[in-house]
Amino acid sequence: MRILAIDTALDACSVCVARDDSDDLDAEETMTLARGHAEALLPMVERVMARIEGGFDGLARVAVTVGPGSYTGLRVGLSAARAIGLATGLPVVGVTTLSALLAPQLALNGDGLVAAAIDARHGAIYLQAMSIAGGVTVSPRHVRVEEAVRLLEGRPVTVVGSGAPALAAAIEAAGGAATLGETGPPPIAWVASLGLVADPAHALPRPLYLRGPDAQPQDHARLARQ
Repeated sequence: MRILAIDTALDACSVCVARDDSDDLDAEETMTLARGHAEALLPMVERVMARIEGGFDGLARVAVTVGPGSYTGLRVGLSAARAIGLATGLPVVGVTTLSALLAPQLALNGDGLVAAAIDARHGAIYLQAMSIAGGVTVSPRHVRVEEAVRLLEGRPVTVVGSGAPALAAAIEAAGGAATLGETGPPPIAWVASLGLVADPAHALPRPLYLRGPDAQPQDHARLARQ
């Protein structure tokens, strides 16, 4: 089975095509950028698919990161993935950004605890923690860094993601042990790997925000309706 994977959730725009019978990607392109995903994504998909024999006809499904992450970035990726699915008749599956960050570290870390932390600004992070032996110990959530330390219960942990430096520092300040892992966006190859094993009936391409928008309506400044 061959899959097209898309990630625009964080500070990267990434696309790849992978197969379930090979560890090597058929094609890949990644660009680091904080904004401009909308302009970059579709030309990137076009370039990647031009390198695939049979083009979209050779695909079995599409995977896309669903968050948490940038509101704008998530909308760009999800809109593109859904449009491709609609045009080709391919199923589209969603992969959470936290899962894609955890997966490569879990593959290396054996039974150790791994926490994925994405910077949510204002002293908060998006957090998920799990180990191979114990499964999910902290479900995906939006928390203050101090609360994240408490949730991890003082256990030695490897932390990954853009919020990892702040979380690791807070853990060590509280007397705990933290190993700092990768702090960049999730590898697109792992988005593809998780998409290949996802169940389309349950891994839906819907945004996972975990918190409300920063912008709030100004009730006191509403204009009277006519």
